[in-house]
Order: sequence, then structure tokens, then C-alpha cells
Amino acid sequence: MEKSKKVLLINTHLTYPNWTEGTLNNSFVQKAKDFFESKGFEVLETKVEDGYNPDEEVEKHLQADIVILQTLVNWFGAPWIYKKYVDEVFNSAFASKSLLTGDGRTPENPSAQYGSGGLMQGKKFMISATWNAPAEAFDNPNQKLFAGKGLTDIFLHITSNYRFSGYEIIDSYNCFDIYRLGDMAKDIQNYPKHLENYLL
Repeated sequence: MEKSKKVLLINTHLTYPNWTEGTLNNSFVQKAKDFFESKGFEVLETKVEDGYNPDEEVEKHLQADIVILQTLVNWFGAPWIYKKYVDEVFNSAFASKSLLTGDGRTPENPSAQYGSGGLMQGKKFMISATWNAPAEAFDNPNQKLFAGKGLTDIFLHITSNYRFSGYEIIDSYNCFDIYRLGDMAKDIQNYPKHLENYLL
């Protein structure tokens, strides 16, 4: 009997009462959960704000074929609780040599590429993010803030941890302009199409 695939959904929303309560990010997590369960996946979940055990999170990463980070973009990055999560979980994985064995270089092979020590080949990582920024702020050299940089550039500080561990990085899904002109309902509705096209 074929082993069922698993997906890990990490919700790193951080609540600020009367400003950002988490409803939108929770909706994206639920949409992804419903989609993957309909495809026969076992869904593993972590809500960072509720607490976690780093060793258990490493085990979830080992089990999951796909990891999706659901995050709001808060001052141009994921909330600080996610950096804490990464430091604790990846340090645990490094100590146990479970997700990676090192940076790829060894005394026997000192010229090996930095970042080639990951053990998670064949697994995929994707970001789903909610933004106040409009879509036109990216990939446009005439836009002053990001100066032509795209989402791949902006998310490099997040995706590098996973690429370092051997994951394939999948194009992110983004919900833009959430406080002004964005169509959040449409973005949620279209999310499964992105998951289907890029992850299955």
C-alpha cells in the first residue's frame, strides 16, 4: 500500500489586538488544509504563536513532503516569532544532523559548495504571504522602495534556510494590498489553483 504524503502548514501570524487578529492568515491555512486533505495528504500543523517543541518540529519536517509557511509580512519580513522558531528548530536539526549534515564542505572535500550539506532533497518549501504592499511595488525599477527587486529577492532570508537544507523552493503565493484595494476573497479562492499547479 502506497504511503500517504504529508504536508506541514506553519502559521506564523502574530496577533496585535485591534489591528491584526489573524483571520486572513487563518483562512489561507484552512484553504490549504482543505485542499491537501481532498488530495489524500495527511496535514501536519504548527501555529507558532501557540508554542511548539523544537525537536517535534524537526520531526514534522522530516515527515512532511511539502512545507508551507503562512505569514503576514510585518515590516518587510515574517514576524519575529518566526525567526525565533527558525533559530530553535534548525539548531535542533543541525545538532541531530537530521535535516542537514553541515554546510557541505568537509576536510575531505573543502572545495564543495557552501550550502550543499542538506538532506531534504525531493522535498518542497513554499511561502504564502499577506501584504499591505501592492503587487506593482515589485519587479519594477521605477518603484523607489524595492528598486526592481522581486518576491524571490525579498524572501531570500526565509527561503535560504530551506535551500540550505536541500529543499526545492516553490514560487510564493501572495495576497497584496490587504488594507486598501486588494480582493482577499478572490485571492483565497484562487489559492488551491496555485497549490495544484506548483506542488502536485
